[in-house]
Formats: sequence, C-alpha cells, structure tokens
Amino acid sequence: MLATLTQSASSFDLNTIKASHILVILPKLERLPKKYIIPGFDTLKKLLDRRQIKLSKISQTPVSANLENGALCSWVMIDTGKTVFEQQTVVRKALQLLLKENPEELHLAIYGNSNQKFYFSEIAVYTAWVNGAALPVRKQKPERTSLTHIYLHGCKDTGNFTLQRALAEGNLLARGLTVLPPNELTPQTYCEQIKKLAENEGWTYEAYHLSKLKKMGAGAFSAVAQGSDTEDAAIVHLHFSGNNQDNRKHIALVGKGICYDTGGHNLKSSRHMLGMHEDMNGSAVALGILLAATRANMPFDIDCWLAIAQNHISPRAYKQNDVITALNGLTIEIIHTDAEGRMVLADTLSLAEKQKPDIIIDFATLTGSMHTALGSRISGIFCNQENLTQKALLAGKKSGERVCTFPMEDDYDAELESDIADVKQCALGGEYDHILAARFLSRFVNDTPWIHMDLSASSHKDGLGAVGSEVTGFGVNWAVELFKQL
Repeated sequence: MLATLTQSASSFDLNTIKASHILVILPKLERLPKKYIIPGFDTLKKLLDRRQIKLSKISQTPVSANLENGALCSWVMIDTGKTVFEQQTVVRKALQLLLKENPEELHLAIYGNSNQKFYFSEIAVYTAWVNGAALPVRKQKPERTSLTHIYLHGCKDTGNFTLQRALAEGNLLARGLTVLPPNELTPQTYCEQIKKLAENEGWTYEAYHLSKLKKMGAGAFSAVAQGSDTEDAAIVHLHFSGNNQDNRKHIALVGKGICYDTGGHNLKSSRHMLGMHEDMNGSAVALGILLAATRANMPFDIDCWLAIAQNHISPRAYKQNDVITALNGLTIEIIHTDAEGRMVLADTLSLAEKQKPDIIIDFATLTGSMHTALGSRISGIFCNQENLTQKALLAGKKSGERVCTFPMEDDYDAELESDIADVKQCALGGEYDHILAARFLSRFVNDTPWIHMDLSASSHKDGLGAVGSEVTGFGVNWAVELFKQL
C-alpha cells in the first residue's frame, strides 16, 4: 500500500506547518536566491560551515540535521546536468537519511522554477513512494514500517502523479514477490497469487499446467519441471487490453519464474544456492510491468507469459546428454542442468511468438557470466533489430535503469552445434554464456522484434538508483519508458 499523497502549490512554511521529517529539494546553485525561504536554512548554513562544504556539494552528498523545533530535515540539490540515474540516487540518499527513523509522514519541500519544480517533484514523489513502503518480512518485530502520508509543497500535479504511482506499484510488486521465502512462494502459491491479481486488475488469466504442456509437446519446459515431486509448474498467460482501441501495439512480456533453483543434477554449492528463491525475479518484473501499464492505462494490448517452475534434483529430473523436443519441434541436447532458465523460456517464447506480437521482451536472471561482465549496477540486453536496440538504450538513460547491449552474431552458434540434436542447450565453459544463451533463445522467436534482458542488476547491495533495497525491481521503469517510444 502506497502512502497517501497530499499536494500544495504553496511553499513549505515551517512556522505554520507541523512536520517531523522534511526533505528539501533544490536546483543546483552556488548560493540561494533571497526568494527561497527554505526550512532550516540557518541550521544548514552552520552545518556546511562546520564541515567546510560548499552549498553546491549537496548535489552530490545530501546532508541532514535536527532543527530547533525537533524536526529532522534533509537537504539535497538536483543537478540537471547529471544523468537521471545520478539524480535519482542523490534524492534516494537524502530520503534515506529520514527513513532511518521510520516516520509515518514525510514532507517534500520543492524549489526552483516551474519546470524544475514539476520535474523534481516527479523524482521525489516516486522515490518516496518506492522506498516508503516496507517490503515483506517475517520477523515478530519488523525493523521497518511504511510511510502512511506524503505531503508535497511547492508543486501540484492535476494528474496526481499517476505514472509515478503506477511505476512505484509495479516496482513494489516485483520486489515484494522476489523477497518471499521459497517455502512460501511455490509454483502453486505463485499461480494462486497471480490469479487473484488478475481478477483485481481485470486481466484474463490462463494457466498451462504441466500435464497440458506435456501433451502440447512443450518438452523444454517439462524437462525442468519434471524434477519436482509436486507437479505444480505452469506457464501462466495474462492479457491486458489498453485504453486506445485503434492501432494498438501488441506487446508480449515473458518472464522466467524459477521459484527455487538447486541446479538439478549439476547441483549448486551452498554458496551459490543461497538466494536462489530470487530466480523467479524475471517473472516478477514482467508482472510489475503489466501492473504499471494497467494502472497508467497505457494504450497497448499486452500479453504476459510467465514460466513458473522449480529446478529440483530427483530420480525424474532431467540429465546431461538427454535429448528433448521443444514446443517448436527443435531437438535440444542437455549439457548442464543448471542452465534451466533458457529451457523454460524456450517454450514460453514459442507460445508468445505464436500470437504474432509487434515485440517480445523477456526478462530473466539467466547467467552468471552477465554478472561477471557487468557487475550488478547495469543489466545486459540483446536485441535482433538495430532501431529497437537504440530505443532500449535510450529507455535506460531516461528511466535511470541503465542497460548495456551485447553482440549476438551468428558465428557464436558454432558453440551450440550438437552431433545428435538440432542444438546444444549451452556450452560447458561459462565465459560468454550470456551470449550463447541469447543465441539459443533467438531460435524460439523467429523474426519477431525481440529484446532479451539478462537481469544482472536485479539485486545490488545498498540499492540502485531510486530504489534503496538490495532487491531492485530493475526493469519495470525501463520497460514503461520503452513503451512510450513505441
């Protein structure tokens, strides 16, 4: 539940407004104009003098202090010459100075010219919403509580920041699902949650359960799912129809939803298995995007395909050198059972492609090699069309969720040649597995415009951009920004 937002076009007045936690947001300036009557200016000046810091330095490092009335105030400047990511980061850091005290209410005092105030307000409101809501925990006494109310001073949006609210709701859905423990979020309970969400949002819901998928010939998905004792795996299909009935773009979202990944017969070590309940993050991001697009009433037809299963070890689990047949008829030689993500995505992409969408975008925590290549600050993408690649990169810059594009040339296919099947699932060497995974997946989308996002930035210690939690929900903002360009 997001905090309630109250807006006022009037400037914040410390003499008339009772507030315990105040975030002051200013444009980058060397000194303040006399017209800016900001909360706690004298306190801020003394603090900067004591630390021998120039005023403009708070565009890089926000500061906070207690005011004479007992309120905690945080001051930050936004440098519009910096990237969106950098702007989001500094506002989030300023906000975190206040959220450490678990306030119920937060006051945002915005300054600048009219254009600056509206732009700053968009960043501030989104950042407050997305960090003000506490993520699910199972402690008897949770350390974090959620904001209940946000007061915005100095700007008023007649649209009530609908897009920012939608983005925050989508991001929080993705993060909230991802942090759930694996005994709580099984394929069965996950499908149940998705069905309830679909009913609430007016989406059509259909689940292709394992028995049906086997009959359909979805051997790639079934190979992974058959290792679980409980046959509750499914490919879930959701559909949303946007508000514009004419010439709507048809978008397909695909998400990897491995609720727990042991590695199968190629069992992970304890170090690498810890945290594998987050291997369903791609599906959570796809769901978050669908929710954000719905709440923002975007003019698209969107199909969302979620590959929900677990990768377990058992006598029935698939093995190295097995040869299976995918839904599109392609035969696949299994090389490594811990490369299960591309297997479940293969059949799911085939289902998405059959509906002939204008674009397919898939999301997956797919390879360790992408994390090796980029770390956890940026996610990697692959795309089969140059103009779409440029739009994807621009969406990364404008959303603050940065992406890097990787090559996907045909000659990489030499590594996937098999003596007994149409294609190998992967190679044993993992140095450039992210590229081989993309080449493998490309066989299931045909000529449909396609973006594959390998979510190396799904988890980053101390947060990323606007988001302060380790689980970032990366991809929701990026996708919605991409949608604007379509």
